[in-house]
Amino acid sequence: MFKIFIVEDDNKIAEIILENLTRWGYEGVAAKDFSNIFEEFVKYNPNLVLLDINLPSFDGYYWCNKIRQISKVPIVFLSSRNTSMDIIMAVNMGGDDFITKPFSLDVLMAKINAVLRRTYSYTDNSADILEHNGAILNLKDYTLIFKEQKTELTKNELKILYLLIKNNGAIVSRDKIMRNLWEDESFVDDNTLTVNINRLRKKLKDMGLEDYIGTKKGQGYTVL
Repeated sequence: MFKIFIVEDDNKIAEIILENLTRWGYEGVAAKDFSNIFEEFVKYNPNLVLLDINLPSFDGYYWCNKIRQISKVPIVFLSSRNTSMDIIMAVNMGGDDFITKPFSLDVLMAKINAVLRRTYSYTDNSADILEHNGAILNLKDYTLIFKEQKTELTKNELKILYLLIKNNGAIVSRDKIMRNLWEDESFVDDNTLTVNINRLRKKLKDMGLEDYIGTKKGQGYTVL
């Protein structure tokens, strides 16, 4: 099911949009803390964002720019501002479409359907970012972000961290990690895995994420 994040400070409009999304079989959530949109986006990890321009704290352009630093998720702007400059700004900031208020719900849903179809028709709709304890793992560009710091990961490091965060709360065995790394035909033995884990831990420590990966002796690893 596609998840849609609604960033709209008019509660009535947000409720109406949510009702229509549910009718169409989508899952939706409306933003609550308008000074914390980025964190809410990361936690919800939606497939599409509906973003108003006039917002408390920071405007929609600001939040679009923040989201674009970590994700290529489609963003559809909603606004009563409809000058050419507004539309150009929205597109230049990374917006995928622009809908002028007041809008027809039929037109809104048609545009949402079109953007989702265009974005996900040849790929699955799985998330391209994962978050755990404030660290954001970007699967698209092999990076990890924590408190404004960004570090690049190797393919193996990304796969290891992805597996651990995806199984948050569970212990992932060394065998399972090696099988996961083996899928891309790169030979990984026990010693190679240890080297990869140690390098990954060093990168995490340099970012201030010391002890992010815990070892369960004789069992495997987990994220803390």
